[in-house]
Amino acid sequence: MRLPRCPQSAVRAAFLALGSTAVAALAAGPAAAHGTVPAEPPSINTLLFGWNFEPVIVLPLLIVAAGWWDLLLAVNRAHPDHRVPALRRWSFLAGLAAIAVALQSGIERYDTTLFSVHMVQHLILMLGAPTLLVLGAPVTQVLRAASPGIRNRWLLPILHSRAVRGLAHPAVAWIAFSAVLWGTHFSLLFDRSLEDRAVHDLEHLLYLGSGLLFWWPVVGLDPAPHRIGHPGRILYLFLQMPLNSFLAMAILFAGAPLYPHYASLGSPYGIDALADQRLAAGLMWFVGDVVFLASLLLVLAGWMRSEKRGAAAADRRDDAARAGIREREVALRKRRGDAGAAKRRADAGAAQPGTGDSSSSR
Repeated sequence: MRLPRCPQSAVRAAFLALGSTAVAALAAGPAAAHGTVPAEPPSINTLLFGWNFEPVIVLPLLIVAAGWWDLLLAVNRAHPDHRVPALRRWSFLAGLAAIAVALQSGIERYDTTLFSVHMVQHLILMLGAPTLLVLGAPVTQVLRAASPGIRNRWLLPILHSRAVRGLAHPAVAWIAFSAVLWGTHFSLLFDRSLEDRAVHDLEHLLYLGSGLLFWWPVVGLDPAPHRIGHPGRILYLFLQMPLNSFLAMAILFAGAPLYPHYASLGSPYGIDALADQRLAAGLMWFVGDVVFLASLLLVLAGWMRSEKRGAAAADRRDDAARAGIREREVALRKRRGDAGAAKRRADAGAAQPGTGDSSSSR
């Protein structure tokens, strides 16, 4: 499938790439996730190769991937001298693949049987897939593919609308991420999602949506109504990390299973609900802190590179200014030398007639 050159088609493909992600997130796992406990215990084989390939999930993801690729072709045609970098191109596709892993692989098969496996699924949807999708800079690619008329008449007004400005505000994104993280684990929603397919779908959508909102200002590649600098991003991440750790600690040190669904299953694979709960908390604590610490280091490295580029640009401006001063000094000395030589020639010319007159008089 190729996008025609008309801007409307590029915009349609872009909106497909953005909107279908939500469709993929809405899709829950297969019915087995809310049915009986799988007879075979989880293993490397079942987790890596126990895929389901449900059309309701696979087809939207494939459509989004195809739309994304066509969007990139349109951008590269419109800007042959500034093509989409490989990191942007492949990171978005990797984000879609991460969603597929969370919702279609063997992880999904055991998410309502083992809390630890369910935690892996949620970590992918909140920390992995959103980061990769945002690294693709999808908003930037949409704006680059659109014609100036559509970009100025439709896309930029939407981007700067009150609703988008409110949702994209870093404070709102930070609070939404925290509220989803804590609210789902310490409310009836989590246990209900293990029994109700629709609630399970909603939970996945909340995780993916709040993750996209949270990581958008951190990555900072797309235009946004509110941009935060590198120091603000570091504070933004630093304040979120202890909330993740405290939540993991609260689950880890709970004296009893928090979710009746898992407790009702007993010990399906030789691990009781409380031990499985503590394993899930350990995964949340370790993986979450590693992701946040790595993100902090990457933002810090980006800040240092930005400072170096700024210093290098300032040095180039200073060098250009000094070179200009030197050129003006050389030009001034040349003008002064030319003026002195002209004066000497004039003086010599004025002295010659007087010498001739005195010789004649003698």
